Amino acid sequence: MIIENRPLARLKPGDAAELKRLCTEDDLLVFASVTGNHNPMYLPDTDVDGDGHPEAIASGMFLASIISAVLGNLLPGPGTLYLSQSLKFLGIARAGEELIARVVVQDVAETGEVRLATEVRQLDGRIVVSGEALVQAPTRTICVDSAELPGLIVERHRHFQALIERAKGLKPMIVAVAAPEDAPSLQGALAGWRQGLMQPVLIGRAEAIRRVAADLGESLERLTLIDSDNPAARAVEEVRAGRAGAVMKGHLRTDALLRPMVDRDCGLRTGRRMSHVFVLDVPGRGTPLLVTDAAINIAPDLMTKADITQNAIDLALSLGITLPRVGVLSAVETVTPAIPSSLDAALLSKMAERGQITGGLVDGPLAMDNALDLAAARIKGIRSRVAGRADVLVVPDMDAGNMLAKLLTQLAHAEAAGVVLGGTVPVILTSRSASPMERLASVAVAAVHSARMQQPDETGRA
Repeated sequence: MIIENRPLARLKPGDAAELKRLCTEDDLLVFASVTGNHNPMYLPDTDVDGDGHPEAIASGMFLASIISAVLGNLLPGPGTLYLSQSLKFLGIARAGEELIARVVVQDVAETGEVRLATEVRQLDGRIVVSGEALVQAPTRTICVDSAELPGLIVERHRHFQALIERAKGLKPMIVAVAAPEDAPSLQGALAGWRQGLMQPVLIGRAEAIRRVAADLGESLERLTLIDSDNPAARAVEEVRAGRAGAVMKGHLRTDALLRPMVDRDCGLRTGRRMSHVFVLDVPGRGTPLLVTDAAINIAPDLMTKADITQNAIDLALSLGITLPRVGVLSAVETVTPAIPSSLDAALLSKMAERGQITGGLVDGPLAMDNALDLAAARIKGIRSRVAGRADVLVVPDMDAGNMLAKLLTQLAHAEAAGVVLGGTVPVILTSRSASPMERLASVAVAAVHSARMQQPDETGRA
């Protein structure tokens, strides 16, 4: 955006300018972070007075900064220096409200000092702040491109928090926790229990589990503890007997956890291939991003990718994405016989068109940029209802998926929940380095998905 000032020679009493600004929750967080003022009255997620609603009040200095924006951008504009500002606070503004800051020139001195009446009001005309500014006006015309400023992304994981709140309204799942024999895995199970998302059944070496609990200062008196040297197999038994509705990975290898689950005779298999889905809460994205498969299927063939895609669509629907857009990734966005993943992507797209994959829009091959960036898709001439808008990314193989998910967590500061689908129950599977929020979000993902899958469909079948 090009902004140009109004130098001293062109200023006269009565000149006015105003700026309309929507006050958002992110604005309050950025302002608190920059200024160091962490007063909970000015934060969007804190309920100070206990009425069940966060205060989310815009601080007085935030409102004053909007006045400063009018002075610095519009009148007099670039080159203006503040000399003084008086403020009188007449009301309260909150996140979600649209505000109008206005300045009016009162007096122009030959020395270059300009006195202006200032105010911030709400759309209905109610004045929130009034005052007077004294500035030193620029003496020459200045024109700048404000688009050169770097943008900001607030690192809030709002999708996970909303998901957890949604899961709290459901009946807690009974979860067989396999080998919670280290602090992170036991803490993850206990956090899900305390939040009302799950009722854990702790399975593993009882002495080791009790020792970890003692080190953490936790009591296991109200929980079921099953002593077992083969916790993964015992977790499967609990599910098959109807005593658990999900499985959670503890302190054991993924292959050891999954081995009894994929047993053809006494595992948790269905007619579909089991696959892992990362649900990523990426700061700046309006919806969660699903990446699959990054943890189980090493080099999936076409039919395995079809199951991987269907599992991810089913999960996206459970998370509230009404028409999931699935981008099947390759190194290129054109079908290229020398690149097998591009052929698989094209075939998956056609399978979705023919009803072999249902519930979402599937398109590929797409490269990473034009799967997520609408501008990139348009530049390359891709006409698609998925390109630039993907909710789900299906990767060529586990190597690519694992690298992509970890790249997003390390560089984009995403948080990642993990769940295995395709079996009779969801399996909560996170990295051993997962944060408490990631573990809790993984439980919430499993709970929300399990609840939807247990609902009867239009035929009345569960």
